[in-house]
Amino acid sequence: MTAKNSKTKIGFIGLGLIGGSIAKAIRQYYPDYEIIAFDKSKEALALATQESVIDVAATTIDDNFHHCDYIFLCAPVSYNTAYLKQIKEYLHSGCILTDVGSVKTNIHMEVKRLGIEEFFIGGHPMAGSEKSGYANSKAMLIENSYYILTPSALVSEEKLAKYQAFVESLKALPVVLNYEEHDYVTGTISHLPHIIASSLVNFVRDTDTKDELMKNLAAGGFKDITRIASSSPTMWQHICLKNRENISGILSSYIDKLTEVKNLVDTSDEQGLYQWFDSSRNYRNSIPSSSAGPIKKSYAVYCDIIDEAGGIAAIATILASNGINLKNIGIIHNREFEEGVLRIEFYDEASSKKASGLLQKFRYIVYER
Repeated sequence: MTAKNSKTKIGFIGLGLIGGSIAKAIRQYYPDYEIIAFDKSKEALALATQESVIDVAATTIDDNFHHCDYIFLCAPVSYNTAYLKQIKEYLHSGCILTDVGSVKTNIHMEVKRLGIEEFFIGGHPMAGSEKSGYANSKAMLIENSYYILTPSALVSEEKLAKYQAFVESLKALPVVLNYEEHDYVTGTISHLPHIIASSLVNFVRDTDTKDELMKNLAAGGFKDITRIASSSPTMWQHICLKNRENISGILSSYIDKLTEVKNLVDTSDEQGLYQWFDSSRNYRNSIPSSSAGPIKKSYAVYCDIIDEAGGIAAIATILASNGINLKNIGIIHNREFEEGVLRIEFYDEASSKKASGLLQKFRYIVYER
């Protein structure tokens, strides 16, 4: 038997948006790691090779996957489950097998059936884009995002701790859940919103005027809440089929909520309607803008900017000249504030407070959240 290479080796089955982004993050933080990838798309493999993200482009799941420290299953959820049989022979005692799927029950059941629980820790980076494919992947996609881990019953604490540390080193934020809880929670906060967004788009399409007034007049609010309807239909087809029971029950409960508000409208219940919108506003405003509980707090300020060339550069110059390091900066497009604002994120609370005072000194209007 050939001795295991001392270099850390990571395998990818599937190199789309999520797989590609994780591979790019690994390459960024661990440039010396050996990365092997298989994907049905020759274009994705060619581009990843050209960009030096992967070292080996595998045309099949073959001996290239021997001696991997991690193997990531990054295909659609149904395919990930099917690939388990093929990957089983390449698992060894030190290997961690994981996936990135949005549904966990099916793959955990198959892992148990195949007797490979000691290797498997389910993974779900709660990050993404309405765009799909390797061409749209980027190393920063998983940065500061929830990365849910669903360890199988027989996986060791040492492997779980190792994987948590690895996820953290890629700048993501690991949270450990059991797989049943994961599927119910994501069914409500991830799968249901995608279904609602798609249903809204289809409803507008089916009820639009002949000259498509609805389509042409659809503005920021509608586009914001339906943006995710542009996501991969294949991926969401698989998710709905694999998380069918949870999604069906969640949809039934949501339909009850719609019936409830319809009754308020039908009966012209002024107080009931006010309470409906007021309670939702209060709960929405109580949701942290970034992180809570196990997720690290972010430090950010928001300020108005003049809609002219150099507006962002002027603010960045003020902060930099005063020794304040920026973590992230970007325009807020969703109009939650009355005016367009710039969101500036910092590495610590002291920098955030210093920046807020400094910008106000320069007569910028700063919003607190």
